[in-house]
Formats: sequence, structure tokens, C-alpha cells
Amino acid sequence: MADNNDSDTKKWSGRFEEPVSALVERYTASIGFDYRLAAYDIQGSLAHARMLSAQGIITQDDLSAIEQGLRQIGDEIRDGRLEWSLQLEDVHLNIEKRLTELIGDAGKRLHTGRSRNDQVATDIRLYLRASIDEISQLTRSLQWSIVNLAENHTATAMPGFTHLQVAQPVTFGHHLMAYFEMFKRDVTRLSDCRKRANQLPLGAAALAGTSYPIDRRHVAQSLSFDGICENSLDAVSDRDFAIEFCACAALMMTHLSRFSEELILWMSPAIGFVSLADRFCTGSSIMPQKKNPDVPELVRGKTGRINGHLIALLTLMKAQPLAYNKDNQEDKEPLFDTVDTLIDTLRIYADMLSGIRVNPEAMRKAAMQGFSTATDLADYLVKKGIPFRDAHEIVARSVRYAEHKMCDLSDLTISELQQFSAIIEDDVFAVLTLQGSLNSRNHPGGTAPEQVRAAIVRAKNWLSEEKRD
Repeated sequence: MADNNDSDTKKWSGRFEEPVSALVERYTASIGFDYRLAAYDIQGSLAHARMLSAQGIITQDDLSAIEQGLRQIGDEIRDGRLEWSLQLEDVHLNIEKRLTELIGDAGKRLHTGRSRNDQVATDIRLYLRASIDEISQLTRSLQWSIVNLAENHTATAMPGFTHLQVAQPVTFGHHLMAYFEMFKRDVTRLSDCRKRANQLPLGAAALAGTSYPIDRRHVAQSLSFDGICENSLDAVSDRDFAIEFCACAALMMTHLSRFSEELILWMSPAIGFVSLADRFCTGSSIMPQKKNPDVPELVRGKTGRINGHLIALLTLMKAQPLAYNKDNQEDKEPLFDTVDTLIDTLRIYADMLSGIRVNPEAMRKAAMQGFSTATDLADYLVKKGIPFRDAHEIVARSVRYAEHKMCDLSDLTISELQQFSAIIEDDVFAVLTLQGSLNSRNHPGGTAPEQVRAAIVRAKNWLSEEKRD
């Protein structure tokens, strides 16, 4: 079959005696979702064409026509004027067809020395690289929201929990900075993921490379890739970078989900530590008093969605022989949705934290419950020379006594405390207070207000350095 410009003719149709059925055409087409790679496809095509010209594979006139045609197509896409065709299967063939319509045979020469296999692998890496950069910036914005909130509450006492039971007093600022550290790890993981994604597959062609005298490193440099994929088979079939990104995203969403769970608990009227701005909540259709934390709840729910995308990509790749297989068409929708969901979540979360209202008195009252300074009493006894296990037993009996009296340890008199250990003196009350307990944890990583302020300074310095990088 002769090649022609008929929109119903596939670029590979000369091999076949009958056309693809309409059902198969719909089933196999990816233009319904991969159209969003168009800008990256044009970017890669421009770099490829310039290399072909530099190597003498196409003429300068062909290059000029290709550049002009691709610029026009880019404008048509941005303006919504380009009509995507299902018959042309994917974003690559749609753009190539339009380019040929605009500039004739020069458009047909663009595909010299490449395949859709290495072309799509390049497009996805360009897309993911840009997405990682955006996500990293949004994460830093979220971290700034955390730091600013923590800075206002470096000395605000609240209960720290283990097993969701009151354990020891901490400051709200210290609690918030725990999430800063989680997101800091997320940023560094994304940065590491970006390095492996930022390798150029273009030039691998279908699977074995090409016989044309191409210059892959020239293309890599022009597209700001760190290097080239060293094996052509691996270059076209590798989706590790997409899986790794989804793993990073799943971890970040897990951190956001944990934070959301705490916001939901804290916002409950039974606890009342915080209140979210109305724009992040909804009401009830039947209970007029309700203020539901919909955004944090949805973050919890969307975390499961992202986890599912990670598993989907792992499953997609687990039984694929080398090299490219049509299965890989299924990599894009999970990846796109992961990027979209994470970006939307990070944007809304930074804004939500900036508008949060804190109730320090409710936090302080809660920190006074559950004998949260009991460990401080044990430490006090140890410093007086009592072995820790003996001190632990003394405090446990003191707690049981105070529990029966329905009061806190700090409410017991010296004589009451001394019935459990004669070594206890008046100075014990300095450690039984919330402030005394907080101040005593004065070491790097501790919850003492002084240390929280120091942690915030370190965090600000790190964020400023990240911005410069």
C-alpha cells in the first residue's frame, strides 16, 4: 500500500491486508490521555530535528520547516485549535500528521532515526521531570506553612501520645516540626528520583539503536538531561523511574494522610485543639451544627488511590519481556493521576495550614490529663540516686494513688508523695509542671521551646538553600 496523507491510513498499515476494527481502534488508542504530553513531544522533536540537521541527516531547509511547523502546532494546541484524531492513535502520530499537512515531506523526515518507543519514553521523562520540579516547589511551600505555624507555638504545651494515649508533654511547634522532617525526606527522595529519570532514551529507536550517525549526547545536552540511557533495550522498556516516582508520591501522601488524621481528631469538639477555616469544610444536610473536615478526609481517601497506582505500575511491569510492549501504554493514566492528585493536595494543604486556628488552652488542659509528667517524676528520682526500674515502680504506685483521688500528680502534697519515696522534696514540683517538663528536654531533637526555636532556624536555612539550588 502506498503511503499517503489519508487520515484513515495508519503509519504502519502497509503490512496489513485489512483495517483495524473500530472496537480495536478505540481499545488501543491512547490519544484520550497522552495528548497532555504534546508540549514535551514537540520539545523532544525539536531537539531531535536539530541533531539530525547537525549530523547532515536532514537538510537545513528541512530543519527550518520542521521548526516553523512545530511552533505553529504548539500554538494550535495552546489555543485549543488542534483536533485530536482517534484514528491516529496517539499524540505522536497526531502531531506528525499535522506537521506533514503543514510542511509536506519535511515533516515525514522528522521521524528518521527514532521510533515511537524511544519517543514516548523521552516524552514521559520530560513530563515527569517537570512534574517533580513543581511538586518539590509545592512541598517547600507546605513546609513554609508548617514552619510559620510552628514558630507561633514553640512553647504551646500539648499532650504527646503513644498508642493514642497521653504519654508526655510536647509543644505544638515540636509536633508540627515532625511533619516538616517527613516532607524534607520526601523532597530529597524526589530529588534522587529525578536523577534517575533525567536520562535520555531517545536514540534507542525501536529497541536496537539506529544505523544513522546520530549524536545522542547532543540531544541530551539540548534537553538538559544528565546523560543517556546506556542500553537501547533498557531505554525503551524501562519504567522504573515512573514506579519510583509513584513510590515517592505514595510515601508523601501517607505523610499527608497521617497529618490529616490528626487534624480530624484535633478538630473534633471533644478535643477542640484546632479549627479549620470554613472554606476547607462542609456542613450537613440534616444537622445544622456540623462542620465537617472534608479536605483532610479526602486526603486520607486519595492516599489509597495513589497506593493503588503504585501497585498498578508494579504489576504492569512484573512479567514483561524485553523490550517495548503495548502493555506500557497503561503506564500513563496512573502516572498522570498520581501527579495531578499530589499537586492538588499540596496546593490545598499549604493554604489550609495557613488559615488554621489553634486553641492553646484546650491543648494545655489535655496535657494535664493522663499524668503526662509521670516520666519526669521517675527521672527526678533517678537523679536522686534511685535505679530507674525502682523509680518506675514508685511512680506507678503514685499514679494509681492520684487516680483514686481523681487528681494530677502535681496536685498531691509532699507528704502524700513521700509515702512512696522519702527522697522526694519540695523541688519535685518544678518537674511536675508542664513547663518544667518541656524545658527539661533541652537537647537537639527535644521538645524544649529553646530546641524547637533552633529547629525552626535550621529548617528556614534548609528551605533557603533549597530555593537557591
